Amino acid sequence: MPSKKNEPAGKIRAGIGGWTFEPWRGVFYPEGLPHAKELEYASHHLATIEVNGTYYRTQKPSTFASWAKESPDNFVFSLKGPRYTTNRRVLAEAGESISRFIDSGITELGSKLGPLLWQFAPTKKFDAADFGAFLDLLPSKVGSHRLQHVVEPRHPSFCTPEFVELVRKKSVAIVYADHATYPAIADITSDFVYARLQTGDDSIPTAYKPKALDQWAERAKAWATGDTPKDLPIIDKSAKLAPSPRDVFVFFIHEGKVRAPAAAMAFQKRVSPADKVGKPSA
Repeated sequence: MPSKKNEPAGKIRAGIGGWTFEPWRGVFYPEGLPHAKELEYASHHLATIEVNGTYYRTQKPSTFASWAKESPDNFVFSLKGPRYTTNRRVLAEAGESISRFIDSGITELGSKLGPLLWQFAPTKKFDAADFGAFLDLLPSKVGSHRLQHVVEPRHPSFCTPEFVELVRKKSVAIVYADHATYPAIADITSDFVYARLQTGDDSIPTAYKPKALDQWAERAKAWATGDTPKDLPIIDKSAKLAPSPRDVFVFFIHEGKVRAPAAAMAFQKRVSPADKVGKPSA
């Protein structure tokens, strides 16, 4: 499934979930690195980070501003939407929670503001009317900032063309989940692709074996040039999409996650060997 050479392609970014994890000290982070320097270090060795903290609590504008200052110019943060927004029986009633998150200061990240991830509980079943109402609540922009939204359903009832068509109409991406039990939906529904690779093994130095990393790299290159990898499951097989370059986000987030940074860095070398991941901020 190799991508064609010289085709226009989007940017492929590999990263991890969060940057505070004690077992990374001495494995990813150098011994003795101050905790306050962990984001600076991680963001200069990775291209993106999926922030978990925004899922659990509201952050201050000054916090987002400090993250932007500590990270390099070409770095991008993905932010998880609050659990209070997605862990509710009626999603159509999430408007106030969504607004509170959007208005919490996320634009302080500036150009480093990436996708907003809305993650749903494995028990949350697909209800077309209610989920459609939720999508209607997601703003396409805040101020002059265009917002990118991605949803992560984790119940098999979402494996239906009706769901795919619903989110495609809103240009919202669907997480491709490499997971033991969560549904795998590789349908392209937006102008970017978002994959969460969650079957890594910490007994392997790079969490995934080299052959598996090669395979994921080729899939990412296909996504970036506008193709759909032929070996991943498509739900809405009737859709005909014109190929178009897309940015691609690939996060290594397996359960133990000790080797996740090594996996992301090994993967990044495969997709953009000439790139320097981190550049000092101005």
